[in-house]
Amino acid sequence: MKTSLEEAREQSHKDTVNVLQNIIEKNYDAEKGYKKAMQDAKTPALKNFLKEQAVQRSHFATAIDQELRQMGEKPKDSGSVTGTLHRAWIDIKSSVAGNDDEAVLEEVIRGEKASVDEYEDVMKNNTLAPNVNTLLQSQLRDIQGTLNRVKTLEDIQG
Repeated sequence: MKTSLEEAREQSHKDTVNVLQNIIEKNYDAEKGYKKAMQDAKTPALKNFLKEQAVQRSHFATAIDQELRQMGEKPKDSGSVTGTLHRAWIDIKSSVAGNDDEAVLEEVIRGEKASVDEYEDVMKNNTLAPNVNTLLQSQLRDIQGTLNRVKTLEDIQG
């Protein structure tokens, strides 16, 4: 029979794995979303920015992948159904909006705000190991920085 401490550790492990699996999936979604937005963007500067963000999200996913493997878990290797639907929605919106950069930026802002909310929610509502918390806080800061940059780009475009 397991002690309550062992049960608590197991539950904490499961909770952390679930959190990381969800976050890695969202990062795959974001990476694909940025690649899609890059195809829709018109200006070279915006295309380059979107490419940088796709690479950043790939790095985020890799870091989370490594964390899960260190925990003895098999990481998810693709995005979510919701992410696929979101990219399809970007296709529809950009075709209606004439593929203008402003529409692309609006979608990026919407996606990044959702990412910030997701990270903040996860860290507020879960007790995570210090190394996992540090990793997610670092990624959150980077996403918030991206969001600020996108808002600046939108002001320039607007």
